[in-house]
Amino acid sequence: MEKLDLSKEYKPYYTAKTQPEIKTFEKVFYLSIPGQGDPSSAAFAADIQALYTTAYALKFKYKAEGRDYVVAKLEGLWWYDEEQYPNLSIKDTAIVPRSEWRYRLLLRLPDYVDGAFVEQMKHGLAAEKANPRIIDVAYFTLTEGKCVQMMHIGPFDKEPEILAIMKGFMDAENLGRNGLHHEIYLSDFRKTAPEKLKTILREPVR
Repeated sequence: MEKLDLSKEYKPYYTAKTQPEIKTFEKVFYLSIPGQGDPSSAAFAADIQALYTTAYALKFKYKAEGRDYVVAKLEGLWWYDEEQYPNLSIKDTAIVPRSEWRYRLLLRLPDYVDGAFVEQMKHGLAAEKANPRIIDVAYFTLTEGKCVQMMHIGPFDKEPEILAIMKGFMDAENLGRNGLHHEIYLSDFRKTAPEKLKTILREPVR
């Protein structure tokens, strides 16, 4: 049985340069879980666990039908209450307290995965695993369209330096924000040294 590897099937989606570039992305299908708070917290780790527990259960269901695939790289959409913290640009968001960060964690899915099946499956899985957060896992679609993106190599706390470069590029190209800040974690941050982490930073623009 041939196993679908999404990172190879959609290579342009999972690649970026170390300088700002413009790319366009069509509709993508994900497994997702929303949350709020510090990404170093136990609650954030629990959300990741709930997402992956569901992802692997889903993968094995499809594998049994002869459609196996590799569980994709972790991603996240990040935002904050812009009424409470007004007039911030993407390079200034580090001043928002981490407890106020909002997120939607994502794992890309093959196009053939059925959203209704995800909703049906997760209820039984939540009871089986005794993990109530699995109920909040959902099928999610996103069409980002035109984006500015850049590869960040290094620890997460250095991201504002890259975001400042991206902001300068966006200003020079007369581009404004048009969606949520998006990160794609090409490295496993549980096993990779901070200075070697590779993260795609992506900003939808218009």
